[in-house]
Amino acid sequence: MAEGPAAPNPVAPGPVAAGAPLTLALPKGRVMQEALNVLRSAGLRLRLTGDERTLRFEAGDAVLIVMRNADVPTYVELGVADAGVVGKDVLAEAGSRVYEPVDLRFAACRLSLIRPRGARGAASRVATKYPRLTAAYLRSRGSTAEVVKLAGNVELACLSGLADAVVDVVQTGATLAANDLEEVDVIMASSARFVVNRAALKLKAGRLRPLIKALRDLSGS
Repeated sequence: MAEGPAAPNPVAPGPVAAGAPLTLALPKGRVMQEALNVLRSAGLRLRLTGDERTLRFEAGDAVLIVMRNADVPTYVELGVADAGVVGKDVLAEAGSRVYEPVDLRFAACRLSLIRPRGARGAASRVATKYPRLTAAYLRSRGSTAEVVKLAGNVELACLSGLADAVVDVVQTGATLAANDLEEVDVIMASSARFVVNRAALKLKAGRLRPLIKALRDLSGS
């Protein structure tokens, strides 16, 4: 797993890290590396040892647990992790009761309704990884379209005839253009958020509040 220059072991506590280490839930992949960069800039001294299959790191100022993006809200809400980093789209879909103090302003994207280019008429079936948000969006538009939950590449649903529309995350739009699809409507904007367990915010206020302030200062939130 890529990281900055290795630090001595053990890692000396950083300026926002007095006390017992926090447990932080981070998503796998590119967002994790961006999250690590931001957390380090905010004053946490984090050193990862292991390979890309490692799921738990004793990382210095924090214990890091690594998981799918969609699981981060659950781990934070149930208190297995004190805090974590997750996309706003995933957080809204989960409907978890977590504190969301900082928009980290990276991993920007949008959740959109997508159809084949030039499609006309009302959609009767919509495929998505976001059934809760999709159903709410369709109700707000007075649509009775069926919502089908998928786990893989949802754009394929339009191309194969499974659905006549999909709701999915769009970043550059290059995939849509390559498959003759287009955004019909933007449902919500999304970016990475720092989220905190509500009990941990009280019990570990001395650790979490300085970290939240440092992250807000960095992001301009």
